[in-house]
Amino acid sequence: MAGGGILGGGRSSWGYGHPAAARQIGGRWWQQEVKRRERWLVALGIVLHAIYMLSIFDIYFKTPIVHGMDPVPQRFSPPAKRLVLFVADGLRADKFFEPDSDGRFRAPFLRSVIKEKGRWGISHARPPTESRPGHVAIIAGFYEDPSAVTKGWKANPVEFDSVFNRSRHTFAFGSPDIIPIFCRSVPHSTWATYPHEYEDFASDASFLDQWSFDQFHSLLNRSRNDPKLRQMLLQDKLVIFLHLLGCDTNGHAHRPYSSIYLSNVKVVDKIAEDVYNLLENYFNDNQTTYVFTADHGMSDKGSHGDGHPSNTDTPLVAWGAGIKNPGWLISDSLSDDGFRFVDEHKHDMPTPTEWGLRGIERVDVNQADLAPLMATIVGLPCPVNSVGNLPLGYLSLNKAEEVEAVFANTKQILNQFLQKSRLKQLSSLYFRPYKPLANFSSFLDQIEDLIAAKEYKAALKTCHILRAMSLEGLHYFQTYDWLMLMATITLGYIGWMINLTLHVLQSYTFLGNIFLKKTQESSLRITKKHVYLGGCLLMSLLSVILYLENSPLLYHAYISMTVFLWTQILSKLQLLNAIWKELSSRNFISNMKLLSVLVMSFIILEFLVASFFNRKLYTWFFLMAGILAALHLFFIASGRHIMALYLWSSCWFLSMFTLMPAEIPDNNPLVVASGGLIVLIGMASRWLQSSSRCDNFKLYIVQMSEQRSQFHKLFLVQASLVVVSSLMVWLSTSHRNLKKELLPVHQLINWSIAVVSMILPLFSPPSILSRLTSIFLGFAPPFLLLSIGYEAVFYSALALVLMGWISLECVNLYSAEYQGPLHVRSLEDNPTGGGYNARSLQLSDIRIPLFFMVLFNIAFFGTGNFASIASFEISSVYRFITIFSPFLMAALLIFKLFIPFLLVICVFSAISKLIRVPRLGCYFIVIIFSDLMTIHFFFLVRNTGSWMEIGNSISHFGLMSAQIFDMGTTTNGPYSFSSELFRCYLFLECSLH
Repeated sequence: MAGGGILGGGRSSWGYGHPAAARQIGGRWWQQEVKRRERWLVALGIVLHAIYMLSIFDIYFKTPIVHGMDPVPQRFSPPAKRLVLFVADGLRADKFFEPDSDGRFRAPFLRSVIKEKGRWGISHARPPTESRPGHVAIIAGFYEDPSAVTKGWKANPVEFDSVFNRSRHTFAFGSPDIIPIFCRSVPHSTWATYPHEYEDFASDASFLDQWSFDQFHSLLNRSRNDPKLRQMLLQDKLVIFLHLLGCDTNGHAHRPYSSIYLSNVKVVDKIAEDVYNLLENYFNDNQTTYVFTADHGMSDKGSHGDGHPSNTDTPLVAWGAGIKNPGWLISDSLSDDGFRFVDEHKHDMPTPTEWGLRGIERVDVNQADLAPLMATIVGLPCPVNSVGNLPLGYLSLNKAEEVEAVFANTKQILNQFLQKSRLKQLSSLYFRPYKPLANFSSFLDQIEDLIAAKEYKAALKTCHILRAMSLEGLHYFQTYDWLMLMATITLGYIGWMINLTLHVLQSYTFLGNIFLKKTQESSLRITKKHVYLGGCLLMSLLSVILYLENSPLLYHAYISMTVFLWTQILSKLQLLNAIWKELSSRNFISNMKLLSVLVMSFIILEFLVASFFNRKLYTWFFLMAGILAALHLFFIASGRHIMALYLWSSCWFLSMFTLMPAEIPDNNPLVVASGGLIVLIGMASRWLQSSSRCDNFKLYIVQMSEQRSQFHKLFLVQASLVVVSSLMVWLSTSHRNLKKELLPVHQLINWSIAVVSMILPLFSPPSILSRLTSIFLGFAPPFLLLSIGYEAVFYSALALVLMGWISLECVNLYSAEYQGPLHVRSLEDNPTGGGYNARSLQLSDIRIPLFFMVLFNIAFFGTGNFASIASFEISSVYRFITIFSPFLMAALLIFKLFIPFLLVICVFSAISKLIRVPRLGCYFIVIIFSDLMTIHFFFLVRNTGSWMEIGNSISHFGLMSAQIFDMGTTTNGPYSFSSELFRCYLFLECSLH
């Protein structure tokens, strides 16, 4: 085959595994040396990726919470003695404010409050719009702690301050998922929760809200006969919290436009009215403040978590002691002042006309602003971890009190900055302060002077400036180590890829001989001993610095790994010098060819990165790929028009699937019909094998010997199992649609078909097409039984494209090499590593790992988002199991996702055998390309947004990093787990013969 080495230029058929090359480089000793080096590389790669995968938790997911700050007390008398907080979990703002279809509003009491004695607005939640972070923002004043990812987002791993902590006493009633988060560690609290079993999605959950009210009502009744309890209720700085879960549960179960959800809005309004009347009669002192809000909204699909307005916009109504009366607007025309809330919504957004509130002043806030609001009203120090801004639009205070309240809020945020600065300075040998606040005390003195001079407007402005700078300073110290860590990790990945590239060039290209000769002739006198000594000294020096700075142990691991990798590179200066001389000796055209291939490879890899965020890109890719493949085939094999048409049509067929929704709709007839399509593809493969005896080119594709195959019965058995599995799909689904349980006999048949069908490929003939067809048919039954819709057809479409890839490679090889009689090869010829007389890698061979990576990704993302298991339907497993069993269900779901990828692995192994390229060399190039994508995803990891967005960004990084974990060490070198599994199908010899 003509073509240059991997660096371009030259023609050689010598490479690792070639007998002549082996003799020239040292024979068996060289092969053993290569295997030893590969074992070392694989072990190093596994350790490196395991360590570097943890780096995102030190960079992106460190808690922003610090301890050790003193609370800032208020310097004026509070307007209220007690606070009542209602949180209607999952209540959307629009469903709360808008009228019913008959024109009646769902919350008549709270609307009367808005119009007569209180203030209202929208509380803007920041994604993730989930219950725990929403309540933390309301009660503690800060947004989602990113370190909660280490707890599976179920709890905060770090203790934090809250309004409840600062209260004299807190009474709380509601959900067992929320109340304990804030009250379990608060000794001065009285709380109760209902059992988890009450949260039944099959019923109307509004009774949960009534339960919370009944508990509080019972508390008041008991206090009349309990002097101690009554004394608790009469003291100041009291907080009462009612968590109302009904809207959230009903929204999930019945959707937020359902009558059950909308009726629940009326329930929470009635509860707010009843609590108000109870407390006003009980205390009768006008010293109670009421705040009604929600932690998040609810999408039309009955979910929440992202930044859609239906999830971030929540109602806010406040009234009682210390709250302003309604403000009336003269004009509704508002200009954009540039301010943005945490959900990126504009300030002073117009109020929808249908709400009927356009003439009443609306005061929108960020959700975290509620914590300082509630603390100020009852005279509590603001929670020390709060980043909320006190919303003066709700408070009925004089000018002096307003400034004092804002000043206390500002000093509380400044204290967090000062504590973070102090802690970082104590642990840094070279401390880089946040310069804008180097003279923070002058700001404090200036504000005190302005207050003393009663220049309240100027004092407020200065407070706002100081607060904004303090928040910027908090972000500065939160990201203080980012530059060092990101640079270290990036250099580590680059060093790893360079080491891997040098190994591929040295072991799998004809340049290995040239490098060996030039290395021996090199005039460089730097020995490995000197380089290793320098590396050890540098590593020791950096470790001492990190130790003196009290850095975490993982920081030592990151630095040490990076220094070690670059030490390895510098120890090969002679090899690098030889590469440079080889490049310099080549002509301009050869180097431009090399550069163009590298640029094109980089563009394809960036396309793959983009495809993680937009599956539809694959549609355009395969539309273009079909045309280009057909044109390529037309020009190099002009007589193969049918094959060109096949390549074009198969690529276009596959391109349709990434236009379809990731949430697969049920389509049982389509799953059944796809079984017939699978059988037809198997029959076409059998026909191609039987008709190849008179056609050298077809014989070249199928790679069969002249001896007639004796495995027709195996094909018939496998095809029959596909048909039976299709029938079981129809039978099992029909039975379940009748609201009946899965019959044990159906379950037994489905499991038996799946297991037996996967064993049968072990007995298939060793020729390429026969073995691949058998594997395709063998995994079709379990895939069909796990399918619910169009993904069953995707299995066939992917197989057609994979067969097209094999055909294209055969055409290339046939056109370049075929002269005279065809020397057919069995898959059993030296099935190990590269030991089937593999030639050296050439520049054009880069297409093999690139094609593999594209097909690898389409196999994972063709019918969903592999990075998020949530995008796949759990009903896929109902033909095997219906009783909830999370581990078995997850295992079946993941197995279904891996089946298409396993087909790609089989074809990749078959093609490397077919065109005689060293499979391990190609796989190392795949690892290099994967790590280029890993670096990109490393910078795309998110610690803000919905949990799905955060989780997907982690998954993207983890999926690419985990490529190396599929590699193990055997006597034949590294194998991916799936390649190891299928090599027993592709290259099995002992068990068959």
